Amino acid sequence: MLRPAALVLTFLALTATAVSAQEFTARSGGPSASAMTGRGSAPAEGLAFMRPVLSGVLYRAGFQGGDKGRTGLSEAQLAALCNAGFSQARYIDFGKNAAYGITRCSTGEISYAPGKSTKPAQVMRDIHAIIRNPDQGPMVVHCMWGVHSSGAISAMALVQFCGWNETRAKAYWEEARNGADCSDGCDAWIDHHFDTFDYDPALALTPAEQAAICPK
Repeated sequence: MLRPAALVLTFLALTATAVSAQEFTARSGGPSASAMTGRGSAPAEGLAFMRPVLSGVLYRAGFQGGDKGRTGLSEAQLAALCNAGFSQARYIDFGKNAAYGITRCSTGEISYAPGKSTKPAQVMRDIHAIIRNPDQGPMVVHCMWGVHSSGAISAMALVQFCGWNETRAKAYWEEARNGADCSDGCDAWIDHHFDTFDYDPALALTPAEQAAICPK
């Protein structure tokens, strides 16, 4: 039998998990502009620039100091994301040596897989599946720094699911890159990536679905 002190600690641990999960899984109106471009906070140690894109559905992040070894999310980071309610994680454009697969936690499981910002169709389909399944937790897309590649996928998702035009989406990408350099110039970089993206009418959302998750 648990002692009273142990019961209190157990209750607090469970409550903290529930609050954390609610923070990332609620679909009660889209994120604010400041939340989308601010520094953000992550439920997993070692992640930076954890920002909402579609409330309860899509978040973006990177590694503190970059993932110079390109080894991807650790088991501990995946477990923390899982406990916060996330069901999927995608390493965008990098992570050649990452250990992909399924990580289980006390609240369920999270799948980890690669993704490409120049081949975004599959990631868009995965996001759509989450939107259509309210019981499924959100996806986090991340890259080395949380600036360029994860931002490109996020900008494309805003066009695909929220009716943003390309100009608005590129302006969001620009604001959220925090002044980071681009190897061939930033306008050329994001233009090239959007050249590989096509809006898919089969993934269109209802007005009610958009109201629940899209930015205010």
